[in-house]
Amino acid sequence: MNKLLPTSTAGSLPKPSWLAEPETLWSPWKLEGAALDAGKQDALCLALHEQQQAGLDIVSDGEQSRQHFVTTFIEHLSGVDFQKRHTVRIRNRYDASVPTVTGPVARTKPVFVEDAKFLRARTQQPIKWALPGPMTMIDTLYDAHYQDRRQLAFEFAAILNQEAKELAAAGVDIIQFDEPAFNVFFDEVNDWGIAALERAIEGLTCETAVHICYGYGIAANTEWKKTLGQQWRQYEAVLPKLAQSNIDIISLECHNSRVPLELLALVRGKKVMVGAIDVATTQIETAEEVAATLRLALQYVAADKLYPCTNCGMAPLPREVARAKLQALNAGAELVRQELALGPTKPCWPATPALAATD
Repeated sequence: MNKLLPTSTAGSLPKPSWLAEPETLWSPWKLEGAALDAGKQDALCLALHEQQQAGLDIVSDGEQSRQHFVTTFIEHLSGVDFQKRHTVRIRNRYDASVPTVTGPVARTKPVFVEDAKFLRARTQQPIKWALPGPMTMIDTLYDAHYQDRRQLAFEFAAILNQEAKELAAAGVDIIQFDEPAFNVFFDEVNDWGIAALERAIEGLTCETAVHICYGYGIAANTEWKKTLGQQWRQYEAVLPKLAQSNIDIISLECHNSRVPLELLALVRGKKVMVGAIDVATTQIETAEEVAATLRLALQYVAADKLYPCTNCGMAPLPREVARAKLQALNAGAELVRQELALGPTKPCWPATPALAATD
């Protein structure tokens, strides 16, 4: 990407009300059969149009064909029984009824490849596509077959690698793996989680990203975040090893969170998608608020490696709010681009006391 500070979303966008219940995570489809297939494509076109109207530089499908960012992918695999349910603890945070791994897992056909081809045919812009990460996948299932978290993660990594290679061949420029589990299981992340992620990206010719956020949209995530204190330093446990990995881009939650932005220095040299839009509120950021987050990030990330982004997906937001937030993201990035263009004559941006102490 040649443009300075290219903007994008982290993943999902709100679905139109005729496709699924608005402002609701994991809402059932309102259509069936061929009408549902056509409706998903129509929604993808709308998501693309709204990103383009907002001025985003890197576009996506807005996850319009998915009910859930993890289970929709798993539904297409063999070896997982969605009728056989168990209650498990998700990310050590809340209980959920989940499907069961009953045999060897395998990908018998492409999952999102046709959707990617459909999107690629409708834009010349760079495309980013999100897939669930292997560690987050295993944390969303009950494993009655392998009974070994590491082994199942590597089985999923091999499957994800198959899908990712076909997505890249379909014209996807950046493949992002969503790994909120990386903010919880620190020992496993460093022991084998990053290795599983590297198995998923093995041999890819496109750029790769990992997205790590704090969760949103449900009460369990909100309550968990209340327990994390004045500084959210979870990234500190995993960023050093990610900095040494083959992943190209690291996508992090930054705006309106308690993440100390000096932690970005731990991945100095990597490209960083800096979350500058809060997806947990309907309050619309101003361009200046977005720019302020980006200015702070630029103390630790080189301008040519900083990608302004949203903190996470925007699925449960009202569509008009999501549109306005995307416009604010683009406007804030443009403010900082203009400031950077002034070069050495631009006065230094003030640092916060906490950040200045680490300079």
